Amino acid sequence: MSLFRKIFKSKDKWIPFDLSFLETDIHSHLIPDIDDGSKSIEDSIVLARGLQELGYKKAITTPHIMSDYYRNSPKIIRDGLLEIEKPLIENDIDLKINVGAEYYIDFDFIKKIGKEELLTFGDNYILVEFSFVDPPRGIKEAFFELQVNGYKPVLAHPERYMYWHSNPKELFELKDRDVLFQLNLLSLIGYYGGGPEKMGETLLANSMVEWLGTDLHNQYQLQLLKKYKLKENVAQLIMEKSFLNQTL
Repeated sequence: MSLFRKIFKSKDKWIPFDLSFLETDIHSHLIPDIDDGSKSIEDSIVLARGLQELGYKKAITTPHIMSDYYRNSPKIIRDGLLEIEKPLIENDIDLKINVGAEYYIDFDFIKKIGKEELLTFGDNYILVEFSFVDPPRGIKEAFFELQVNGYKPVLAHPERYMYWHSNPKELFELKDRDVLFQLNLLSLIGYYGGGPEKMGETLLANSMVEWLGTDLHNQYQLQLLKKYKLKENVAQLIMEKSFLNQTL
């Protein structure tokens, strides 16, 4: 791949941006008390209602699965969904929720591929993430094993891995290996800092993003999404592209 094409504007004009065109959110943490997302049924109701009010028709909720911290399983996650389905109906929330997971790539995860059930969404897509602190090891093996076993890996929030900001070679190599990228919408408004914001814009400008996600964890993030504005040039860039959210 050639060098990144970057977006430059002398003055940024921020405009309201309607997220409803996406129809489906593929990254959220709506199940209560199993990871760092929703803390209660009441919290889940607020978050789900908020997604509906933003215009989403469907949400793939993706609890963390991490061998040393969030030891969730497909059963735990499915049971968690059952726990909130009735309260959502009782509160007239018309948002279809399916489950996936956000898998942390480590040695234990690699051992599961082809041997244990992994939660997927759509056309066998699987959402994965790395450490935010240390560059990952064994990622080529992990993605190879996923793909030969029929999975389509989706890397969550590639714009947030700061260790790749100055040297994005690994990102190019992942794209060459047909890894799909999911960008966090909040990155584009600077929620995680200027570095992820700029990298998010750059990934969009270089047509390296196939999915947009809220990565919704809490009510504060929901309020930011309800007031969502984008730089005019970034909004235009998004509307010129198609995203796989609309295929689910």
